[in-house]
Amino acid sequence: MSILLPNMAEFDTISELEEEEEEEEAATEEHLRRFAPDPVLVRGAGHITVFGLSNKFDTEFPSVLTGKVAPEEFKTSIGRVNACLKKALPVNVKWLLCGCLCCCCTLGCSLWPVICLNKRTRRSIQKLLEWENNRLYHKLALHWKLTKRKCETSNMMEYVILIEFLPKYPIFRPD
Repeated sequence: MSILLPNMAEFDTISELEEEEEEEEAATEEHLRRFAPDPVLVRGAGHITVFGLSNKFDTEFPSVLTGKVAPEEFKTSIGRVNACLKKALPVNVKWLLCGCLCCCCTLGCSLWPVICLNKRTRRSIQKLLEWENNRLYHKLALHWKLTKRKCETSNMMEYVILIEFLPKYPIFRPD
């Protein structure tokens, strides 16, 4: 009884073909991203900022989004984010004041509650934006996310809402 083993050169050929296909897909995806418009930044417009997170975002509709999303939907989404901030940031400010008063006695440990609350607020906004993306914006080839950016006027960091344009994939292109 003899066992037939496949030629090892055939395996090499198959893996080379798979690598070429992966490279083509990556090149096509990079090509699509290169021609996508620049992302839109929605900056904080509030008068209170705690650890880079403003107490509200600007509700003015960016002209770049005209034809992509309705102004009412944009304002509703920003309104939801602002409602989340309105609920959470006053508590953060109170803890920040208490933490600053007790900072010398606690060697800075009294600021930990503010840091944890701020992180919790950021996570809730990120979850809200992900829900908005799944509900509406991914269908419109948009992606909203909360990111940290350097301020234009100083070296400080701030959190902004970044609206990215997702590339449209050619669905009629053969595999």
